[in-house]
Amino acid sequence: MKGYRLWKAVKILVMVVVCAAVFGLVVMQLWNWLMPAIFGLRTLTFVQALGLLVLSKVLFGGFHRHGHGGGRGWRRGMGERWEKMTPEERERFKAGMRGRRGGWCEPRESAKEEAAV
Repeated sequence: MKGYRLWKAVKILVMVVVCAAVFGLVVMQLWNWLMPAIFGLRTLTFVQALGLLVLSKVLFGGFHRHGHGGGRGWRRGMGERWEKMTPEERERFKAGMRGRRGGWCEPRESAKEEAAV
């Protein structure tokens, strides 16, 4: 198990380094192609491009995790709402979901008829 975790950590580290190098090169090439010609600015080195990339991430993107929970937050919230519902509210919710195409509570009427034939 430790070998798997180590291998996974090495793969993630390699991917981070490769992505940083690619994004750094892209930023450097775009800056050096556009900014001196348009605004008369100096060209960037690779390290300066990486610094610019980190600075833009801090200023505009932050370092929060995107998609935290992978949908579990929605399910947990829905479970809490479900438990707070009265039996009548639950039945009304189920009836509303049945009316939708491909409802999840019970098979559609056409599917019931096909199964009976």
